[in-house]
Order: sequence, then structure tokens, then C-alpha cells
Amino acid sequence: MGLYASLFMLRKTLRAQRGGLDEPSVVTEPHARLFGGIPNALVGSVYYSLLAGAVWLGQTSTLLRWTSVFAVVAAAATSAFLAYSLVVVTKRDCRYCWTSHAVNALLLISVPAALWR
Repeated sequence: MGLYASLFMLRKTLRAQRGGLDEPSVVTEPHARLFGGIPNALVGSVYYSLLAGAVWLGQTSTLLRWTSVFAVVAAAATSAFLAYSLVVVTKRDCRYCWTSHAVNALLLISVPAALWR
């Protein structure tokens, strides 16, 4: 779900860059590019893809386990900031953003549990 939401928002970001959006969108806000001007949706797409592989391979690698946990904690913290931004700063509704935030909260619980069972 997180990967789908990120890919959907990445497509929307690319449409916005080409001037193809007919409505206001969170993808045009400054908080949509938190990491060096890279769209959050691109960061999320890469994150979810790499996390899936890292969790699968991390069953045998302590380094991948800790890297995965660090990534999940960083993603959850970023989600908390972006959720705050949606509610307080931009005051916009974004189903795909909230889906990613919910997925990140669930990953914060499930990934460490899966890696150390």
C-alpha cells in the first residue's frame, strides 16, 4: 500500500511539474520535497522497495536488520512531521499521504517484530 501511494503521488508530482494539474495539490507545497529538493514520493517509492528486500534478506544479516529498523524509525518520524504539516500548515486533505503515514506507523511496529522473532 505504501509503495502504491508513493508511486501514485510521484506520478502526480511529475504531472504538476508539467503543469498538468487542474486542482491545488500537496505535491506543489514546499514540504513535498524535504530531502534536498527530491520529491517525497520518490524517496518513499525507493524506501518501500528497498525495505521489502532488506526485510526479506535481513533474516540472516544483523546489519540489514539494524539498517531496516533505522529506516523505519526515520520514515515514521518523517510521517509524523508531514502529518502535522497536512493538518496545521497546508490544511489539505490527501488520502494517499494518510495511507503512507498509516503504513509507516504499522511498519514501525511490525518490522522490528518480524526481524527479531
